[in-house]
Amino acid sequence: GGGGGGGGRGEEGGEEDLSDSEDSVFSGLEDSGSDSEEEEEEEGGGGGGGREEFCEVLCAVQDIRNTVGNVPMEWYRDFPHLGYDLDGRKIYKPIRSQDELDHFLDKMENPDYWRTVHDKQTGSDITLSEEQVALVRRLQSGRFGDVDFNEYQPTVEYFSRDVMLHPVTNRPADKRSFIPSLIEKEKVSKLVHAIKMGWIKPRRVEDDSRGRYYDLWASEDSSILARHKMHLPAPKIPLPGHQESYNPPPEFLFNEEERALWEQQDAADRKLPFVPRKFSSLRSVPAFPRFVHERFERCLDLYLCPRQRKMRVNVDPEDLIPKLPKPRDLQPFPTTQSLVYRGHSGLIRSISVSPTGQWLASGSDDGSVRFWEVCSSRCLKTVQVGGAVRSVTWNPNTAVCLLAVALDSRVLLLSPSLADRQVVSASELLLSDKEGAEPVQGAESLVTWSEAEGEELNEGIRLKIQHPKAVHQVAWHAKGDYLASVMPDHSSHLQVLIHQVSRRRSQNPFRRNKGLVQRVSFHPLRPYFFVATQRSVRIYNLLKQEMTKKLQANAKWISSMAVHPGGDHVICGSYDCRLSWFDLDLSTKPYRMLRHHKKAVRGVAYHRFYPLFASASDDGSVIVCHGTVYNDLLQNPLIVPVKVLRGHAVSQDLGVLDVTFHPSQPWVFSSGADATIRLYT
Repeated sequence: GGGGGGGGRGEEGGEEDLSDSEDSVFSGLEDSGSDSEEEEEEEGGGGGGGREEFCEVLCAVQDIRNTVGNVPMEWYRDFPHLGYDLDGRKIYKPIRSQDELDHFLDKMENPDYWRTVHDKQTGSDITLSEEQVALVRRLQSGRFGDVDFNEYQPTVEYFSRDVMLHPVTNRPADKRSFIPSLIEKEKVSKLVHAIKMGWIKPRRVEDDSRGRYYDLWASEDSSILARHKMHLPAPKIPLPGHQESYNPPPEFLFNEEERALWEQQDAADRKLPFVPRKFSSLRSVPAFPRFVHERFERCLDLYLCPRQRKMRVNVDPEDLIPKLPKPRDLQPFPTTQSLVYRGHSGLIRSISVSPTGQWLASGSDDGSVRFWEVCSSRCLKTVQVGGAVRSVTWNPNTAVCLLAVALDSRVLLLSPSLADRQVVSASELLLSDKEGAEPVQGAESLVTWSEAEGEELNEGIRLKIQHPKAVHQVAWHAKGDYLASVMPDHSSHLQVLIHQVSRRRSQNPFRRNKGLVQRVSFHPLRPYFFVATQRSVRIYNLLKQEMTKKLQANAKWISSMAVHPGGDHVICGSYDCRLSWFDLDLSTKPYRMLRHHKKAVRGVAYHRFYPLFASASDDGSVIVCHGTVYNDLLQNPLIVPVKVLRGHAVSQDLGVLDVTFHPSQPWVFSSGADATIRLYT
């Protein structure tokens, strides 16, 4: 129904009261009239009683039935007729020559104007009778349309507290009322299985405490709380000064130097959060651009302001600085560049020192592996391997003299013969032992072991291990028989392989790798295997064949990794200029994050005996730090940066690519993109 213009007023109100609301009352009647006629045609006169009477009264004078059906009357806007009657003749629109003035006069003078309704179906005006007006008023007030209907009829009490002799219904109970439903049981079992498999997750109870806001000082009573000595009221906004005026005095305005100094300062160091400006009138003052930010700062100050007075403690600032030992008390550590090893013509990506500390091996992009004498920087031997060398590593076992070289998809085992006869013969015997060789099966069959021949044999190359993909790193086990190789690849689980030299056998220790493997390393003492991916380091127990710990590096991309000789500490370098120190007994999160480098960290290394570790970066520097590890587990390691070593030139945005320590002396070697190796002592 339409609005409530005449429903709530008395009958004495007359035409004037009801005429004010004719638009709201009869705007709905126009639509309701058309709807009722359409329903009558569709249902064949079987609608409600009120609607039939309404239509019969409208058509009592002249039986004009518009038979166009459920068609919008807007379609006949440009035609002289509105539709067709029951005989098929056109129903022409009545001539309506009244303008707005005639409508107003009709509204003022016609006593039946308030009960006149415009019928869209026939285009004529219909005056409602008293019964129809009463029907409309009853419908507007939410009552039933029929006057004779009693909505408060006495109910029939079928069920009462009195015990009846006969039941209300004598129908026997259904079988399903006392037998569990099999369909419901099947549905419940499916839902339980889906919840167990994780396909359906139970609804989470949303915590609406985050969206609630409250006033911290709303419940404060100044008269009561002011008596408390420890109470602190809400801070007041300082009153504006002369500099905040729209027409400040000239001494408060900034000149060019003061304005430039104000722009260079940090927001916390500025005396004023705005620049004073001068306007001719208050009308020309624009809106404050930082209004929302200022309100936010105000709310933040109110939220962070303490609600209780705290007794101030006088603390000497010097006491807050941690007591670190002086660098001269932490000697020895490398401080001076002593030797430069020149000879390569490309990037030197990897260097390694022999276990005896007498020889140094380096691999370069120029396709050669060079062997240097550490003390004299003399190149004793050069081996052309025919590809860019990604990694070189000496065998840590002092009983043999072997070098593992990774280039492209091959790993070469070299016997440089830089030792006495007994060690050289033991190395040759280890590489030539074919009795323990075993055939490989499955995924490991992709690895091919072969012996060098001809010129390669004369160069010192003894064995070649062919891999399915490019090898980026090789790492020896502490005993010198096992060798791990890394082949980073997103599309395959074959990223890490472990080779046994004595038996010439290869195996894939992981069914699948979670992430792109960057570095691997063996534990120096226990059967643990460290695998560094882009963001984490996983530690596996080789005996139990399970993962024991996962270290979160909090870095975007790990580039290098080194394990402490004690085995309880790990450092990781990353391309986002960070160096993470992990204490395995403390937490899986980094114990200390060092951000001393300005560019990507390419290599990290521990010293075997001295409490030293170093990191190499693309900024051309090597930072040596003192890291003391205590036997007392309750005492944290002491990490102190002691020296920044420079000397390498940055080439093609690459600086120092690898770093390693001398096995017995406090010396550090570094190789860079400038095709040089430098020794710092």
